[in-house]
Amino acid sequence: MTRKLLALSLLFSAFLLTLSGPLMAAGSETEEGSEDPTGFIMHHIKDSHEWHFATIGHTHVTLPLPVIVYSSDRGLEFFKSSDFQNHETHVFGEEYAHEGYYIDSHDHVGRVDGASFIDFSITKNVVMMFLVIAIVLWLVLSAAAHYRKHGTAAPKGAASLVEPIVVFVRDEIAHKSIGPKYKKFVPYLLTLFFFIWVGNLLGLLPGAANLTGNIAVTATLAVLTFILVNINGNKDYWKHVFMTPGVPLPLLLVIVPVEIIGLFTKPFALMVRLFVAITAGHIVILAFIALIFIFQSYSIGVVSTLMVTFINMIELLVATIQAYVFTLFTAMYIGSAVAEHHDDH
Repeated sequence: MTRKLLALSLLFSAFLLTLSGPLMAAGSETEEGSEDPTGFIMHHIKDSHEWHFATIGHTHVTLPLPVIVYSSDRGLEFFKSSDFQNHETHVFGEEYAHEGYYIDSHDHVGRVDGASFIDFSITKNVVMMFLVIAIVLWLVLSAAAHYRKHGTAAPKGAASLVEPIVVFVRDEIAHKSIGPKYKKFVPYLLTLFFFIWVGNLLGLLPGAANLTGNIAVTATLAVLTFILVNINGNKDYWKHVFMTPGVPLPLLLVIVPVEIIGLFTKPFALMVRLFVAITAGHIVILAFIALIFIFQSYSIGVVSTLMVTFINMIELLVATIQAYVFTLFTAMYIGSAVAEHHDDH
């Protein structure tokens, strides 16, 4: 098993290094037009209005994505991202404005006359999110279809992958962290785990979008957890927040603000932990690839390939660990909110 994993990582690293040239070409120009061998790192990390796959010679292989905007004076409008760029260099800029709109060098949509509008554009991360949702739905629906057809027979196909995860999340995370009331929260915890896990794994593919390394995505997941925890908080939970048992009245002036701040720091920690772990891993891998173009040395290329292979193996583990940690801490926060405290002393 270890040999197969190592061989898979080596093949993956070779594939990643093969595509690193096109990736670098997609974002390797500085504002002065000089070559920047590290520019492709941020190009890979950040979101974009187009999906760049490869550069063959002077031809950019990209997928233009929909630009959808709404303004009170012009209504709902639909464009392609390719309408807002130089068709030879695929560079965005205000000078390539189309129908009064433009996409700047930071991939932000703007309006030439400065009027306000709402941006509903389908960016690379949004497409990636749809892809992750589709894969998760395929996994769970395929598993459900298997059990409808075969009952309690030994799982096969997608069911053989889904069943151990479902059992683990239900018994080892939900039941142990939440207690007797765990069943109503299992669907949410499973959704969290599968969404984060699949998003993490797909994000390791060359040219893939950095979905779970996007602060907006992790913030949304954290906000959902915050809402779920506090909506289900019982009277004991809120009593410990606003009138902590056993604490002298003068100290409540200090303890209560700390408890209230704690309501927000918990989901904030979830958000930052996932964002930093995934983004840092991508940056480290791409930084080792950039060393090849900086030093242009065969020996550096060999060392970088070995390091990328090693980091890839770690990232496969991190992808699963981060999904587990986010789900576990969510279950723990829910458990603290629904727990019954019969004896405050």
